Amino acid sequence: MRHPEWIKVRATGTHGTKKILRHHGVSTVCEEARCPNQGKCFSENTATFMILGDRCTRNCAFCAVASSKPLPVDPHEPEKVAEAALALGLEFVVITSVTRDDLADGGAGQFAKTIHAVRKNNPSIRIEVLTPDFTGNVEALKTVLEAGPDVFNHNIETVPRLYPAVRPVAVYMTSVNMLKTAKKTYPDIKTKSGIMLGLGESEYEVMSVMSDLRDAGCDFLTIGQYLQPRRNNIPVVEYVRPEVFEQYRIKGLEMGFSAVASSPLTRSSMDAHKMYYNNPQGQATFS
Repeated sequence: MRHPEWIKVRATGTHGTKKILRHHGVSTVCEEARCPNQGKCFSENTATFMILGDRCTRNCAFCAVASSKPLPVDPHEPEKVAEAALALGLEFVVITSVTRDDLADGGAGQFAKTIHAVRKNNPSIRIEVLTPDFTGNVEALKTVLEAGPDVFNHNIETVPRLYPAVRPVAVYMTSVNMLKTAKKTYPDIKTKSGIMLGLGESEYEVMSVMSDLRDAGCDFLTIGQYLQPRRNNIPVVEYVRPEVFEQYRIKGLEMGFSAVASSPLTRSSMDAHKMYYNNPQGQATFS
């Protein structure tokens, strides 16, 4: 399916960002997941770091990240991310990862080490983590939260009915309960989640997911259009019009979310600093 006229993706502009990332030997989800906003973010000298390697133990139908047997965890990775964040001059950093079901803690310890390493270089920096579900391991979740991120993000991705096709290994309520536990355990940490549209979901299903997230105490919500990254990924069912995204944004705010980013090109970590600071001018870039 051709992209409709309201989806205009900027060409990638590196502006030295890729050079810094390669020099420090770090991976980004921007590149590995083939994010359509890569050009915008790299031109602004920012990126979302991806730790625990670049090979995922799951094979979600929507994701472009390679699925294969992962390599051993790099013990120097936290310091590499910290140095790259310093070189980029970041005051707000987003750290995500592949899913590592092969590790006893799902990689939670590496998240904690990376948070500490980044803060050691810049004590005032704000940190958002976007984690996998750790197969529902509450102790792994607490390991991440005890390291003190400012935002804990875990994406729901889609509606429960579509999980078997889109996230076959994941369990919807496991993801909801992770967000609920995070907020209950550390109420001062902002919680965040995101969903994709265009996979065949109904309005009722989307609103039900939004309601579940609010019941879990979720503070921030992102809603974006699913775009098929590779031929072997699940195809787009529908390109949702911008005005529908705007309607969801308004409904989300009415439901009590502190901030909602909703547009065809919205992505979970895009402009994350603006959402955190709830910048009214920055909010306009989301819709």
